[in-house]
Amino acid sequence: MTVEQLLTADVHAPVEAPPQLPPSADLVRSSYALIEPRSEQAAQVFYASLFAAAPATRALFPVNMQVQRSRLLRALVHVVQQVDRPEVLVPFLEQLGRDHRKFGVVAEHYDAVGQALLDALAAVAGPGWTPQVAQAWRDAYAVVAGAMRAAADAERGPAGWLGQVVGHRRIGWDIAVVTLRTDEPVPYRAGQYVSVETPRRPRLWRYLSPANAPSPDGVLEFHVRAVDGGWVSRAVVAHTAIGDVWRIGPPMGRMHLDPDTRRDLLLVAGGTGCAPLRAVIEDLARRPQPPNTQLFVGGRTWDDLYDLAALRELSYRHPWLDVVAVVEQDVDAGRPADGAPAAEQGTLADVVTRYGAWADHDVLVSGSPGMIRSTVSRMLVAGTPLDRIRYDPFTME
Repeated sequence: MTVEQLLTADVHAPVEAPPQLPPSADLVRSSYALIEPRSEQAAQVFYASLFAAAPATRALFPVNMQVQRSRLLRALVHVVQQVDRPEVLVPFLEQLGRDHRKFGVVAEHYDAVGQALLDALAAVAGPGWTPQVAQAWRDAYAVVAGAMRAAADAERGPAGWLGQVVGHRRIGWDIAVVTLRTDEPVPYRAGQYVSVETPRRPRLWRYLSPANAPSPDGVLEFHVRAVDGGWVSRAVVAHTAIGDVWRIGPPMGRMHLDPDTRRDLLLVAGGTGCAPLRAVIEDLARRPQPPNTQLFVGGRTWDDLYDLAALRELSYRHPWLDVVAVVEQDVDAGRPADGAPAAEQGTLADVVTRYGAWADHDVLVSGSPGMIRSTVSRMLVAGTPLDRIRYDPFTME
């Protein structure tokens, strides 16, 4: 199968008979409310139990487990929140199952993980861990493991790719543009993200969104901001070198466009969230009749709008694209001296809803979890239909 076929087809084989969620889903949610205050302890007990029962799994994880524990808890919270929404939860689990192939996960690992999870939850729940609660969690984990394993077994593509760094350009002190080239193109869709592992931080995977549309030459461009406490991001920005080889996991995420849609498009980007939306714009430019597209790109200050000049250049070349800059603080403080048009002042949530409800648009929102939450919430109140909004809420350092 050629890369063009992979990009235009559904590259994931359908999973037969999606698992049904247990009727005790409400018991899972109510019991986790009691466990959550001690969730950090639960995560520590979980990994200690897993490594004791299956020592070979220790090699799959980084030496410093702080980030990994945080990721486990976020995944667990997401499962609990969506436990009674199979239309949301099952695709998420299938995505995780495909992604975990890059670790060499096998069937026995799922059994060991399930037992370690139950042991950890029981240890922190105390008297609240009744036989009914234990059975509810066993049923829920059966759904989790079943969906992940079925999706991994059905996957036909490679478990991962290798990419060599061919460019590293710093923009200010905290942002870098990193360009990689893979031997074989990664079959992602514009707007999706991938997991990456760098030689500077072995076994510490971070999720990044390509800032360019899929290319037959295997080139991937990533925009990386060094965040406080970010083990991977700080190393990428400060220490990436030409010739470094990165490992790249399978494409993930739902923030891509239906190629057959005829609706106008609204794009909302905060900070480096403009990267996947720039890939979407590049992909739209290849279409014979791109939809009218409105992009709002925002940040706290002008410095956060690091890619604004390039985005405005795209709007000058494509009459179907309009770009509005948004700055939370004083719009004149730090404004570029090159005659750049002024920005709207306020948060993205303020400005986007000030322009209207966007009820007749497809909407993509990309940025920090906080920015996504506030923007989507305000848009729903303003009248934007939920089924028109796409975003990837599961973002992590």
